Amino acid sequence: MSSPMTSMAAMRSFQRQPKAGREIPKGTVKRILGIAGPYRRDLTWFLSLVVVSAVIGVVTPLLAGDIVNRIARLDGTAGDIVRIALFIAGLAVLDAGSSLAQRWYSSRIGEGVIYDLRARIFAHVQRMPVAFFTRTQTGALVSRLNNDVIGAQQAFTSTLSGVVSNVIGLVLTAGVMFTLSWQITLLSIVMVPLFVLPAKRIGAKLQEITRESYGLNASMNATMTERFNVSGALLVKLFGRPEAEVASFSSRAARVRDIGVLSAMYGRTFFTALTLVAALATALVYGLGGSLAFDGSLSPGAVVSLALLLSRLYGPLTALSNVRVDVMSAMVSFDRVFEVLDLEPMISDAPDARPVPTTDRSVEFDRVTFHYPTASEVSLASLEDLSLPEHGEEATVLHEVSFRAEPGQLVALVGHSGAGKSTIANLVPRLYDATGGTVRVGGLDVRQATADSLRDSIGVVSQDAHLFHDTIRANLLYARPEATEEQLWTALTGARIAALIASLPDGLETVVGDRGYRMSGGEKQRLAIARVLLKGPGVVILDEATAHLDSESEAAVQKALDAALAGRTSLVIAHRLSTIRAADLILVVDAGRIVEQGTHEELLALGHRYADLYRTQFSSGEETVSPVVVSS
Repeated sequence: MSSPMTSMAAMRSFQRQPKAGREIPKGTVKRILGIAGPYRRDLTWFLSLVVVSAVIGVVTPLLAGDIVNRIARLDGTAGDIVRIALFIAGLAVLDAGSSLAQRWYSSRIGEGVIYDLRARIFAHVQRMPVAFFTRTQTGALVSRLNNDVIGAQQAFTSTLSGVVSNVIGLVLTAGVMFTLSWQITLLSIVMVPLFVLPAKRIGAKLQEITRESYGLNASMNATMTERFNVSGALLVKLFGRPEAEVASFSSRAARVRDIGVLSAMYGRTFFTALTLVAALATALVYGLGGSLAFDGSLSPGAVVSLALLLSRLYGPLTALSNVRVDVMSAMVSFDRVFEVLDLEPMISDAPDARPVPTTDRSVEFDRVTFHYPTASEVSLASLEDLSLPEHGEEATVLHEVSFRAEPGQLVALVGHSGAGKSTIANLVPRLYDATGGTVRVGGLDVRQATADSLRDSIGVVSQDAHLFHDTIRANLLYARPEATEEQLWTALTGARIAALIASLPDGLETVVGDRGYRMSGGEKQRLAIARVLLKGPGVVILDEATAHLDSESEAAVQKALDAALAGRTSLVIAHRLSTIRAADLILVVDAGRIVEQGTHEELLALGHRYADLYRTQFSSGEETVSPVVVSS
């Protein structure tokens, strides 16, 4: 009868299916072989051991039949039988050793492929522009790193070894069985459709319920991810309905439970069908073989050998009947991995890129225009679960923006929400590339600057300072890994938060929590400022760094900003105009254009857009915070 392992392997082959999507591009096989290149020697040993196991699987039944013949005919001596039995035992030990070696090589190859692909995808994704992450569904991207990489890895282990071992085992087994009795072999093969045809139907049903199970599991994972992070948990606590949340989750979990029961029953039906057909075939061998043995046309040992070989015939036949699905599933997984690796980053170093000059800290915009890239330029439809077709041309966000911030100057950007202030700021560190015109830092076009030097030259504090779920020390060292203890405390002192950190029981080893939620808004902002101070850039960008703080926290952060901006070229996006009265230059942005520019007094004297904004805020009582005063 079929071994449980063989039967389960056959059952899994009916569950696997290629995922729907685009056609497999030409050259995919060549690229797969390229990935296998570093493991060529391991693959050779692995496949050689698979062949050894297949040969042992055929030789053992023949030796068992020889023992039966010797006993039936009383041919030879007891010592001969013992020697054959010891040889069979030796083959069993060799097969066990071969199995362990196969597993070692299989793990080495499989885990190596997983490591190589994951490292390549992770490194490649790190090079992608911000626009890629604003469009991509995080879960879909993580799936490429996990599910598809593992699916690709299986091509080198389970699929490849399964095909090779099944082909060799089937050819050897069928060949030996034909030499023993062609009549019994043909009748055994004729019985295969009795198992394969029902199994195909069971396999189709398993595919259907497996698809639904994957979808429900993904939905549950997405729900848990959203509800279990700090932001999601707070939203549920404040606005959610616990009973509805539990009911929604429970209904999906119940369906997964029901699918699990169905899958188990279909799997057991499959296994029972294979077992039943193998049992019927074994009965046929003993019945017909026994009759032939009495006629003298078949030896008793041959009957035993045929019965033992029969268990090695049906498993490979059923597995190979669905091998195309296995191969296509692996090909699709590889293609989905290659799809991400083939997506070229929109922003990368130019071939002749050079470092940003350290002697010039100016920032200049020269007739800059910009529109956000389309989905096809920066992302993949398969990574955007809710991606919709785009119509028409992208709207231009910035129009002929020109200004210059001299070294050490503070330039403020003001205007209504959506005017284009943050877009201007994002072009300086090259989070996006200008569509037209030139952005210069230190007199160098940012498109000609190396990414490393640009990153080192610019520090950013956003209105929602992000902290990793790690210690305060680790979050600070992220900006400058080689910083000393003294430098860390100097930065914290400059950010007006050293006393608070020193008062904590764990000090710098305090874990800030998911996204820094264990810290208040003002504390997070001051830690972000300390991170910039530790980095020590020549250019600092503040994107409404105090917009959502209360008056007390804002006052503390403003004092920290004095240290952060001192002696540095600063680009400040201001929500409260009172914070930028002392700015060297104020740019009023409206609909992607600079409509006014000058100092606070000059713009008030004009009596136009800035003056209107200032009077609106003054009348609403927002003028309560001291302005930024930069000491040079």
